[in-house]
Amino acid sequence: MRSKWLLVLLGSAAVLLVPWMVVLALTLPSRTEVRNWSLAWIGLDVLMATGCAATALLGLRGDPRAHLTASATAATAALDAWFDITTALPGSALAQALACAVAEVALAGACVLLALGDRRPSRIDGSPEGHS
Repeated sequence: MRSKWLLVLLGSAAVLLVPWMVVLALTLPSRTEVRNWSLAWIGLDVLMATGCAATALLGLRGDPRAHLTASATAATAALDAWFDITTALPGSALAQALACAVAEVALAGACVLLALGDRRPSRIDGSPEGHS
């Protein structure tokens, strides 16, 4: 029963975010100067690397929590690609961002496949536990 209410809350949040997005679209400046720019970008890459490492370690151990870390890492990689592209200056910076985005989207796709994959625990060799 609790999960039903959480789902209703999530659905409500989705609806309430629509007018908020309109407000942001109408009021946010198209340009701004940002403090800690490099720290923000490095932090996003640290988060992505940590997600990759956690997913690999958990997955190799057959730990089902690897599905969760894979899902979070997919979202992080997609977010990184989005910000790379939307914040790049035209020209070579945008070309580089698009090239990086291809790799990040591929990583996100691989993580989605892992997140949606077989939910049974498996050994490192890929065979299900208890089945030789």
